[in-house]
Amino acid sequence: MRSQFVLQEIWIGLRRNLTMTMALIVVVAISLSLLGTGLLFVKQVDRTRTYWQGKVELSIYLCIKTSPQPTCQSGGPATEAEKSQLQSQLKAMPQVETVYYVSQQRAYSEFKQYFSNEPAMVQDTREGDIPDSFQVKLKNPESDYSIVASAVTGRPGVETVVDEMTILDKFYKLLDGARNAVLIIALILIVAAVLLVANTIRLSAFNRRRETAIMRLVGASNFYIQLPFLLEGAIAGLIGWAIAAGLLVAVKSLMLDSLEQYFSFNVGLSVGDLIEVILFSMVVGVVLCGATSFLTLRRYLRI
Repeated sequence: MRSQFVLQEIWIGLRRNLTMTMALIVVVAISLSLLGTGLLFVKQVDRTRTYWQGKVELSIYLCIKTSPQPTCQSGGPATEAEKSQLQSQLKAMPQVETVYYVSQQRAYSEFKQYFSNEPAMVQDTREGDIPDSFQVKLKNPESDYSIVASAVTGRPGVETVVDEMTILDKFYKLLDGARNAVLIIALILIVAAVLLVANTIRLSAFNRRRETAIMRLVGASNFYIQLPFLLEGAIAGLIGWAIAAGLLVAVKSLMLDSLEQYFSFNVGLSVGDLIEVILFSMVVGVVLCGATSFLTLRRYLRI
């Protein structure tokens, strides 16, 4: 009987404040979906950074027939002797951890794999257009790059020296900026959701002040009187979370998963990562609405 009364009071409260309840659900859904999107970006950036930390930091591209560099045009393509001397020099340097040679055939194969989604570019590129290179992993990329780069730049057979980590840092900054923007907007909307929860619960308590007074006169406990209001906020939070969960699934499927076609390495987010973020969003939504309802009742519902 008591549970039926509580459910009836919850339904009355949600129905009386239908407009504000709908607005609350929408704001909670959007704020939680943006918060979850930011968390997914955090996981994606961290996973990509972890993957590349164990990869190459320095690429030394060698001269070929089509190289535009003046040193390559005057000296011609890199000879086997120049390649051997350069490789020996790199292996002897204390700053270098590992060195391996990438032939033109392998470079062209990797090029076709990386740009498999752009067949026109692959068709217009021949095997001889991709230079061979030495891929170097440094012991300390930040401090050792300038030493190794200055030692090999300008050597016979060397076209360019590229710091891969510099390119990746720009990519990381772009993702970090997008993540921070999403999180800031999510926090602003969470504040708006808190204000909406407070106003909704306060209005519901005001509309039912007569019923509350009667329940207090007949000896109902504080918890029993407050329970319908607390559950109203929690239910609104759960509905908003359910909508946010659907939006997060769409974000992963349509945005993050679609980015994997541009990369040959597997750094995509798993279903477990998505479930973890969705569950965290659920906890945030329920705690947000429940705690705000409780604090609002303490102030506006004098019991």
